[in-house]
Amino acid sequence: MTDTTDATVGAGAPERVGVLGGGRMGAGIAHAFVLAGSQVVVVERAADAAHAADERVRASLAKSVERGWAEPLDDLTGRIRVATDVSAFADADLVIEAVPEDEALKAEALARVEAVLHDRAALASNTSSISIGRLAASLERPARFLGLHFFNPVPASTLVEIVLGDDTDPRLANDARAWVEAIGKAPVTVHDAPGFASSRLGVAIGLEAIRMVEEGVASPGDIDLAMELGYKHPTGPLRTTDIVGLDVRLGIAEQLHRELGPRFAPPALLRQMVAEGRLGKKSGRGFYDWT
Repeated sequence: MTDTTDATVGAGAPERVGVLGGGRMGAGIAHAFVLAGSQVVVVERAADAAHAADERVRASLAKSVERGWAEPLDDLTGRIRVATDVSAFADADLVIEAVPEDEALKAEALARVEAVLHDRAALASNTSSISIGRLAASLERPARFLGLHFFNPVPASTLVEIVLGDDTDPRLANDARAWVEAIGKAPVTVHDAPGFASSRLGVAIGLEAIRMVEEGVASPGDIDLAMELGYKHPTGPLRTTDIVGLDVRLGIAEQLHRELGPRFAPPALLRQMVAEGRLGKKSGRGFYDWT
């Protein structure tokens, strides 16, 4: 690894940002940093996936322009490129890993990325529930690593959860808050713990709502309406589960069940729906019909 002395630190959005993984989350993260003025490179594992990621980001940027974003689309798309090798991150000031929520996969990906970064670059994981400390164990520079948990869909969501490991440099935590604010989002800072803050609370409510459907307490629509009108939640827990993805919510619940015990045991209905391919909005059907 080489030392790059001109890396942007703590001064708005980083000049050069990398995103590993160009799925819906990765593309949304790339979109946010492009709008903030960063040069962004998205790395995918194969040419077809990279092409799809490129189209995904460009379509998202086009929607921003249609909604009144001041910059011309050509200027925005000129700040995004895609690649198929992590060597494209060599000059990045910040790289955010956004691969599927699998601990072994993330640990391997993070180590691969770190090997090409300059010494002052920051490395982050978009994990929603996996321990930052465990992921840091595979890294040579854990002080330059933290969690940046974005929410789906990224362009419409205002929250980013900054997750600090035991070894995270406090100065990096301050820089991360500045970066999050620079992309127009609100940071909350939490220390490494199972499910952090948002996933732990969100999954707890979501699982109980699923149990209520399972027990015939009320319909999904009425359960959601109760939380929206009674507790001012902008979206009820079952509609949120559909938007997040039932498979994603099941994976997080299983992780929390292992770490925190039976109160996070996934309901049988959730397992059944995932097995049937009823994954929510992305499959067209979950607790609601999205077709």
